[in-house]
Amino acid sequence: MAKTIQFALSTDYIELCNLLKLVGLADSGGRGKMMVAEGLVQVDGLIEYRKTAKIRSGQMVSVADSNIAVQ
Repeated sequence: MAKTIQFALSTDYIELCNLLKLVGLADSGGRGKMMVAEGLVQVDGLIEYRKTAKIRSGQMVSVADSNIAVQ
């Protein structure tokens, strides 16, 4: 069963690689970028290859068995 992490935005958006680092799914921004480049990250059900994709409130980011609900 996938675990869901709630993430509250304090700005209009967050870059995808930074989000992965802030919620603890990547140990660094560089690792977050590698995960995106390897096609391991989905945004709203679609694989996302843009490392600095702007993630906004209401979007769902999925990595392996974890989901990040951005609010």
